[in-house]
Amino acid sequence: MSALSEEQALILETVRRMVEREIAPRAAELDEKAAFPEHAMQLFAANGLLNPLLPQDYGGVGMPVLTFCMVLEEISTACAATALLLIAQADGMLPILEDGSEALKEKFLSRLGGESTQLTALAATEPGAGSDLLAMKTRARKTGDAYVLNGQKCFITNGSVADLISVYACTDPDKGARGISAFVVEKGAPGLSYGKQENKMGMRGSINSEIFFEDVELPAENLIGREGGGFGNLMRTLGKNRLFCAAQATGIARGAYTEAVKYARERVQFGKPIAALSPIQFMVADMAAAIESSRLLTHKAAERFDAGDAEGGALYGGMAKFTASDTAMWVTTDAVQIMGGYGYMKDFAVERMMRDAKLTQIYTGTNQIARMVTGRALLKD
Repeated sequence: MSALSEEQALILETVRRMVEREIAPRAAELDEKAAFPEHAMQLFAANGLLNPLLPQDYGGVGMPVLTFCMVLEEISTACAATALLLIAQADGMLPILEDGSEALKEKFLSRLGGESTQLTALAATEPGAGSDLLAMKTRARKTGDAYVLNGQKCFITNGSVADLISVYACTDPDKGARGISAFVVEKGAPGLSYGKQENKMGMRGSINSEIFFEDVELPAENLIGREGGGFGNLMRTLGKNRLFCAAQATGIARGAYTEAVKYARERVQFGKPIAALSPIQFMVADMAAAIESSRLLTHKAAERFDAGDAEGGALYGGMAKFTASDTAMWVTTDAVQIMGGYGYMKDFAVERMMRDAKLTQIYTGTNQIARMVTGRALLKD
């Protein structure tokens, strides 16, 4: 990877200060209370970081994908749930940016610029349609100049707090993938309601909601792109989302590694720090190598996206996703092991990091699905 540009170095230094002073001290409390990171949201908005991928035409900073991945890693070293807030913002915004008409972009994306605190979400997952998106039951029926939306979504990050939701629904169930369309639904729309907030193992400082649509009437101009283009739109969005997950997972692993190394240097057993013991040295060496590998693969994918190579970016992004998330899971587990009984206690951050890491192997497509998609891409003619 090339050296940081002056702009990247400045952004990352600003983010590091935020993490150290504002985000890390609140991470344990957010986890314990399962509280939305309101303070971080306000902080990000004030510094132009709540929607960093938003183009300048709509009041954003137009941050490169690579820089955004670096920011996500930095935040995730201290609080992965806070980083997930930024990922959710990107997820809800990208479908509109990718395929929305100029009128639709101007109408909705302009609301996210500057110091706006408006939140977004992406709603695709359903109780019976996770990895199998073609099992989607939510329906959108065209009636005159409007669509009427009925159905249910689950596990939606930012769901009940989002001002704008990019929703996927079947407009023609008989057409399979070509019968799925995408729409923008605004908070407060008649017929839009929310179910339970999920009580999760990790990433507890992030809201995940059930969402219900009961005869929600949407103007036809809220269609993102063309009717039947929703599946392709979602696949392109997930291509970047997997990369963001990889950056998040790399940060989680790095945070746990840092805690474990600090502990190993300070913990004395048998008359010397446990850092002097070969088994600990082997564990730390493997952890460091895997983290560096995950970061390099993540950055390679990000550079492909920034160069306009969406197909290459998605391919390497998928590799980065399952590599970095598997790394995060075993690095956090080994960090707990190095710290022994202390690592198992909630007084130490590695316990939370281990729980947070698990979600990175599951969300935005399980690692099994990510490997299958990657393998198919590599083996196609």
